[in-house]
Amino acid sequence: MAGKNMVVAQSGGPTCVINSSLQGVVEAARCFENVGTVFGAVHGIEGVLTENLLNLSAQNPEEISLLRYTPVAGSIGTCRYKLKSWQNEDFDRVIEVLKAHDVGYFLYNGGNDSMDTANKIAELAKVRGLDLTAVGVPKTIDNDVGDSAFQLIDHTPGYGSAAKYWMHTVQYADQENKGSCPADPVLVMQAMGRKIGFIPAAARLADPNREMPLLIYMAESPCTLEQLHEQVNAKLRECGRCVVVISEGFHVGDLGELKDSFGHTTFSSSQTTVCQKVVNYLNEKGLAVKGNARGNVPGTDQRHSMAYASVVDLDEAYALGQKACALAAAGQSGFMSTIHREKGPIYSVSYDKVPLPEVANSERTFPSAWITPDGCDVTDDFLRYAQPLVGHEMLTLPMIDGRQRLTRFAPLYAEKKLGAYVPQAARK
Repeated sequence: MAGKNMVVAQSGGPTCVINSSLQGVVEAARCFENVGTVFGAVHGIEGVLTENLLNLSAQNPEEISLLRYTPVAGSIGTCRYKLKSWQNEDFDRVIEVLKAHDVGYFLYNGGNDSMDTANKIAELAKVRGLDLTAVGVPKTIDNDVGDSAFQLIDHTPGYGSAAKYWMHTVQYADQENKGSCPADPVLVMQAMGRKIGFIPAAARLADPNREMPLLIYMAESPCTLEQLHEQVNAKLRECGRCVVVISEGFHVGDLGELKDSFGHTTFSSSQTTVCQKVVNYLNEKGLAVKGNARGNVPGTDQRHSMAYASVVDLDEAYALGQKACALAAAGQSGFMSTIHREKGPIYSVSYDKVPLPEVANSERTFPSAWITPDGCDVTDDFLRYAQPLVGHEMLTLPMIDGRQRLTRFAPLYAEKKLGAYVPQAARK
């Protein structure tokens, strides 16, 4: 007798390794007789609500294996739709869809808010008497899932690759600044990180011996614009040039912020950027050497530049997908698969589970002890934490005629068994 079916979905901002976790789930599911067909809910929980379920078990195994090299969420999509307490019709619809397709396992890959959704569905299944195992799979480039003591999870898949992107980007930017400093002595680059500084902090990985004229400002940096201006000029007097990496969440005043459905500021959609504000301020107030400040604002390339993906990150994301599938197959509902760093000088990890209620809507903070007293750099303790996550090699990508070979799923969808439905928050 075939086992119950599984639905896997994704939510929030994607990463270079989100598909590696998906690959881990799909390939692990083949090992369990009590797991039937694996469906991918297209565009996360919205795909469940609209009964838009892609049959992943029926896909060519080669396409599944290529998920390792396919960045972000083009395979089954993601969403920023949050199930809120007042959306009773949405909750009813989720249960109806899962029942209609004989789903006994629900896996949700995402960050803080996604773990909250997975937890709500796990609790709802209990109340409704539905035989459903709900498990979370961790993901976020911000590395803000879990607690500040790193006990719930050491780091989240996606962060290592974002950190590797910034390590290389700053290396190249330093060369640009070094060559063009007579005219453009200051280069300001804006990094993702609404509230937490792990991404901009990764800039220091480009220069662990502190030889570059590099200043790093995170959302948590205890500096004002005035102090930033003073520190930039001090660096100019010392070195004649300066590279600044600044968080999109660094406070510079009003940006005309826009917010998503989770209430998170979408800085790349707002009226102006932190980078532009800082560049304008430096040029208006004046630099200690001749020339001007200029700015670079990387966008979603920070999370989709597959050439910079960390092999360590890919391997760990895959293992966490496998672990989540194993938890589900074992009936371990209400947990998130997690990764712990083993003690000792040599980097190694183990995989376990943590209760969803503990991790749902958790929000790690960047350790204040890892910020230097002047507020414009990070300490060696951060480097010891982050360096193993970026690995020691570059990913080799599969190519055809000079173009990267990406996963291309066949449009094999589950037959819809219910009527059309418009998610509550999407109604006008």
